[in-house]
Amino acid sequence: MSTPTPGSVLRGAVDLSSLRNRPQPPTAPAEGAAPTGQGAPASSLVFDVTDASFGQVLELSRSVPVVVDLWAEWCGPCKQLSPILEKVVTELAGKVVLAKVDVDANPQLAQGFRAQSIPMVVALVAGQPVPLFTGAVPEQQVREVFAQLLQLAAQHGVTGTVPVEGSEAPTGEPAEQPLPPLHAEAFAAIEEGDYPRAIAAYERALVENPRDADARAGLGQVRLLDRVQGVDLQAARAAAAAGPTDIEAQFVVADLDIAGGHIDDAFARLLDLFGALPSDERAPVRERLLELFGLVGDEDARVIRARSRLASLLF
Repeated sequence: MSTPTPGSVLRGAVDLSSLRNRPQPPTAPAEGAAPTGQGAPASSLVFDVTDASFGQVLELSRSVPVVVDLWAEWCGPCKQLSPILEKVVTELAGKVVLAKVDVDANPQLAQGFRAQSIPMVVALVAGQPVPLFTGAVPEQQVREVFAQLLQLAAQHGVTGTVPVEGSEAPTGEPAEQPLPPLHAEAFAAIEEGDYPRAIAAYERALVENPRDADARAGLGQVRLLDRVQGVDLQAARAAAAAGPTDIEAQFVVADLDIAGGHIDDAFARLLDLFGALPSDERAPVRERLLELFGLVGDEDARVIRARSRLASLLF
């Protein structure tokens, strides 16, 4: 079996079975329309969802991709990320909808998605969960992930749209600023699945501006996608089991775990490897860990735990 595509289904990481067949509210939305949530219009692209109404969202995901934003009122990074998600979803004009889940008010959804840290962003495509990212990420990275999501949804026949009321831009509203040329080149390459070209574009962007956070985030993500593309999962795990101190073999499985949403497993594998190696062979493992920490997000609880263990192994 080959590794799942970017945004693979969270098999083993998310269990929505307990929510799939919950009783529905008396009036379900028409096909292709968003659930009404807290009184939002049926055509709303951004809406609240609860434990009780989640079944509608699963059905909606069979016609249009649904991005699920798991957040809480007390979460500072959530307040940074939510406006970015809403902006990008609105600009996509009905190709994607955003379902917001208050984890404190909806414990069953929080448990179903195994939301160990927030903000956590997952998508639903044809009723199946798809990992996107955890933690606050830059707007450009959100755009790139959503582009990949739309590509994945199209591969599964989920190409519908939600009608948008009042979507016309006011007269005289400034046009959206175009992407910087190298970012645009990387974005187009990602949409075409040409990850080496995207990597090269982001690397050139960082040469021009080493402080370009969006390019750095995009580079880390697309490097991961390039490394896992076409990898045979069973063969990779067999090679890693046969060579517990084989750095490259362990790297492959850790990458697959990150891509599949198994963050703790990936970190534990690399930290075990780091501890087992002689000190003069550890540098590549430390570098890969730091790269993956950046992908997941410095504020993520799993990253914080892994950093603590890495520090204990260093000293």
